[in-house]
Amino acid sequence: MAVIGGGVATVAASRLGIRDDPYFGYNFLVEIQGMIAGGFSEVSGMSINTEVDSRREGGVNTHEYKLPGQTTYGNLILRKGVSDLDLLWHWYQDVIDGKIVRRNGTLYLMNHLGIPMKWWNFVRAYPTAWEGPEFNANSPQIAVQALTLVHEGLFNPRGF
Repeated sequence: MAVIGGGVATVAASRLGIRDDPYFGYNFLVEIQGMIAGGFSEVSGMSINTEVDSRREGGVNTHEYKLPGQTTYGNLILRKGVSDLDLLWHWYQDVIDGKIVRRNGTLYLMNHLGIPMKWWNFVRAYPTAWEGPEFNANSPQIAVQALTLVHEGLFNPRGF
């Protein structure tokens, strides 16, 4: 049996008719400190980067060593339509007033039945920017606001 790239599990799944289709990016939830934070139209900024420190050894001219450096996390940007329910606005108002309250949260990616299949936990987050909607009388677009969260880590407990 030839197995290329996917392994035995992939071959077995294909013979049993089991599919491993990717999930759609539009079916997600945002939870902050145990509370569903509203219907967001977009979440961006989910990124993790590890710096690489290149080192050369004296007298060795054939290669250099690549050592891991500091890991940084991108800011999360949450976009949603303006509505009467605005708990995140009050959280940011507290930051403006000097009361920094850090909160943990989770970004859930769900399947077509609405069941969370993947999730990413972010820790010790707080808002650092708010962007209001753009108003244009010539456009029937929904009024969208954005909140930027900084955080100290993004973890995927179920692997890549």
